[in-house]
Amino acid sequence: MSISRRDFLKKAGLAGVGCSVVGSEQSRVLAAETGGAADDCVGVLVDLAQCNGCRRCEAACNRVAGFEVPTIEELEDRSVFTEHRRPGPRSYTTVNEFPCQNADSDCRSVYVKANCLHCVDPACVSACLVGALQKLENGAVVYDAWKCMGCRYCMVACPFGIPAYEYDKALTPQVRKCTLCSNEGNPNKGGVPACVQECPRECLTYGKRSELLERAHEKIKQQQDVYADHVYGENEAGGTSWLYLAPKGYSFKELGFLELGPQAPPRLTEAIQHGVFTHWMPPLALYGLLGVIMQLTKSKPHEPDIADEDEHRSGEPDSLPRSAKEPVEVEDGALV
Repeated sequence: MSISRRDFLKKAGLAGVGCSVVGSEQSRVLAAETGGAADDCVGVLVDLAQCNGCRRCEAACNRVAGFEVPTIEELEDRSVFTEHRRPGPRSYTTVNEFPCQNADSDCRSVYVKANCLHCVDPACVSACLVGALQKLENGAVVYDAWKCMGCRYCMVACPFGIPAYEYDKALTPQVRKCTLCSNEGNPNKGGVPACVQECPRECLTYGKRSELLERAHEKIKQQQDVYADHVYGENEAGGTSWLYLAPKGYSFKELGFLELGPQAPPRLTEAIQHGVFTHWMPPLALYGLLGVIMQLTKSKPHEPDIADEDEHRSGEPDSLPRSAKEPVEVEDGALV
C-alpha cells in the first residue's frame, strides 16, 4: 500500500512525540535514582593557593586512561600556558595559568586544574535518554559506551562544558571525560584517583565530600590572609564533588569559573519536562495543533482564473465542426 509524503510526515511526527515522552520519562527516572546530595559521596578538594602548575596530574591522568603521556621535557615547557586549554577526548584534565593582573602587587600566577566536577545532581545524567551516563554510589559520574547512542545531549546539558566527543572516530565514537578513576578497567578503580596520588605539593585531597567541606572551611577560618572566603562547588549548580579553594585577592570568576546559582540544572529542566508530558495530554494537544496547521497550509488543486480561461479560448480555431456550432437563423426562418 502506498503512502503519501504528507501522511508519512504526520505519522513520523506522532511517533517522534511518543519517543520524546518515553525518553523524557526515562531520563527523569534515571536522574531520580542517581541524583541527590549524599554526605558519603567522595570528592576532591583542590587548593589553588598551593598549586605551582607542574602538570604532573595531567601526566598521571593520561597514564591510567591509556592516553599519550607527556614527557618530563614537555611538562617543564611553560609555553603551554600561553593558550587556554580545555579537557578533550584525549585529555581528561588540563592545567591553565591565570597571571596576576595587578602589576603593583606581589601576587603570583594561579594555576587551575580543569576536569569533570562530578556534580551532586549531574545534568548529563538527567539529559541522557538511554542511561549511558550514571552516578555511582560513591558519587562518581561514569560513562557506558555500549549504551550510548551518540545524541550528545550530555554535552549540551553540562553547565561546565566538560564532556568531549570523539569526532575523529567515524565508526566507534565515544563521549569522553574524567571518571574519578572509578570506571571499569581503570587501574585505580576503587582507590584514590591517579591525579591526587601524583600531586607533589599535595594540592589535591581525596575523601568524603562532607569532610572535605569541613576541612575547606577550617582552612579559610585559620588562614584568612591566604584564602578567599568561598568554597567553589559547595553550592554551585546544586553542588559538585570537586571543591576549590582560591587564594585571597582572587575571585573564582577571575580564575575562569562560572558564576552559577545553587539550583541543580536537572531540578529545573525535569520540572518542565514533567509538566509538559503529564498524562500525555499536552503532547496530543500539540500534535493536534500541528495537524490543524498542516491542513490550513495544505496546497489546493490549481483553479485557472478568468484571464487564463480567456487566453485559452482565444487560441481556439474559428472553424469548428458543424455539430459544435450554435444554431444560426437565416432569412427564410430556417435554422441551420
